[in-house]
Amino acid sequence: MRHTRPVPFNAIMIDCNIVKRQDTMTVVKVSPKYQVVIPQKIRESLGIEPGQRVQALQYMDRIEFIPVKPAKAMRGFLKGIDTSVPRDGDRI
Repeated sequence: MRHTRPVPFNAIMIDCNIVKRQDTMTVVKVSPKYQVVIPQKIRESLGIEPGQRVQALQYMDRIEFIPVKPAKAMRGFLKGIDTSVPRDGDRI
């Protein structure tokens, strides 16, 4: 069974695989304690601060880190979104 997931706004689809648009790709080294340093450019663009939590996910053959934000920080991020959705005639 194939899993589907939403396509991020800043991504493009290539052969059904999601590829994020980036200027450059950075290679980081895993330390003996299995730690990695998030490059400065990425930390700054995502607003990651020391001590902030990130969620680590395995997706197929890669690891994704997603910054965890408190619910209060998410308040209003959908303001102005278009909520009109085409509906079937029998669902109105």
